[in-house]
Amino acid sequence: MLTSLYSQLFLLPVVLAGILAFAKGDEPERIGMGAYLLGWLAAMLIQDSAGMHSHFQPGLFALDFIMLMVFGGIAWKYSRSWPIWAASLQLIALMSHFVILFDLRPTIWAFYAVLNLASYGILVCIGIGSFWAWQERRAAGLE
Repeated sequence: MLTSLYSQLFLLPVVLAGILAFAKGDEPERIGMGAYLLGWLAAMLIQDSAGMHSHFQPGLFALDFIMLMVFGGIAWKYSRSWPIWAASLQLIALMSHFVILFDLRPTIWAFYAVLNLASYGILVCIGIGSFWAWQERRAAGLE
């Protein structure tokens, strides 16, 4: 699960964004971060490490689709801008699976770059949304 140096280093921004979302964010930020954490852990468990360099992984595709639906649902229910950006980044990650599925021959490192940059972007979206929610509560005198 956390066997590579990259996955261990990626845990730090995930933990920091999670602390910010759960400590200072409102309900949409907590839902988004909770879904992100569950999705991240599920991805660590279901990814096929042996064949991940060569073929389409339907489990990860399904997980990315579920995450797209979660961020889309948050964007639909709450009037916040960050879920729209997070859903857009998740859609980019989901579309990168089609590149592998249809065998368009990108380098596997390009595929990983898209997935990783989208993940960092989603963390930034949740962090910014949490910060804005916290600032709005402070401005209203609720905190």
